[in-house]
Amino acid sequence: MKKYQLYEVKDNKIIRKNPECVRCSHGVFMADHGDRYACGRCGYTQWKKDKK
Repeated sequence: MKKYQLYEVKDNKIIRKNPECVRCSHGVFMADHGDRYACGRCGYTQWKKDKK
């Protein structure tokens, strides 16, 4: 994935699209795997909620 796809600029502010890992420090972002987010550093997995 290209790095420019992970960020969005809105009203002169940078918005990160992927969440940060809750176990690791700030600046460690989780990867989007479709049905879940996963941290590549510590292995923490956060499942996405169904919107049904």
